[in-house]
Amino acid sequence: MKYLFPALLIFCQMSVYSQSNQSEDWPNLRKYADSNKLLPAKTIGEKRIVFMGNSITEFWKQIDSSFFANKSFVNRGISGQTSSQMLLRFRQDVIDIKPDVVVILAGINDIAENTGPISLEDILGNIISMCELAKTNKIKVVLSSVLPANKFLWRMNIKPAEKVIRLNDMIRSYAAKNNIVFLDYYSAMVDDQKGLGKEFSEDGVHPNLKGYKIMEPLVVKAISKALKHKN
Repeated sequence: MKYLFPALLIFCQMSVYSQSNQSEDWPNLRKYADSNKLLPAKTIGEKRIVFMGNSITEFWKQIDSSFFANKSFVNRGISGQTSSQMLLRFRQDVIDIKPDVVVILAGINDIAENTGPISLEDILGNIISMCELAKTNKIKVVLSSVLPANKFLWRMNIKPAEKVIRLNDMIRSYAAKNNIVFLDYYSAMVDDQKGLGKEFSEDGVHPNLKGYKIMEPLVVKAISKALKHKN
């Protein structure tokens, strides 16, 4: 199957959102608990990279599994998650598995209010906290822009385009001031309606295979740059 159908993607978003609010395990620490324990020790010279994110990260491994055939790439995306949930599981799903670099992609589900209303400043605050935790533990950071979106099929009352632009400006500014690699997916994928280009997505939020093929060389370049950083 080349990619998940849009209806299934939206169902996954809504299902996880509902479960996350009803479950005692709100950040979904259980999802990767066993996988984390089974990760082999790094080999000599290996550079481990963790991808922390939401459905865009989680589905990446399903839609283009060949990219994650690289054993040093560890996918820790969870569909539907907001930055608040990612922050709560950051120690378990990033720090404890001792990567050299973490690629953080967060914010779109916050804008969609998956776990309730939240200001752009508080979204950025959660992202900053993840960066600070990473730096304290000598993990280099790649901060990703939020992908473009001008609609949510599961939240039609929310118009996200301008918030996405403002949040990306805030993330870019923070990265520049703190010598963090900023990864700009937005510019490579936005259309003339401030949305995700139709050739890159079936539902306006989640990339299809062509979308991920745009993202992959960008993230590889950003990881390489991060590995060369002295801090």
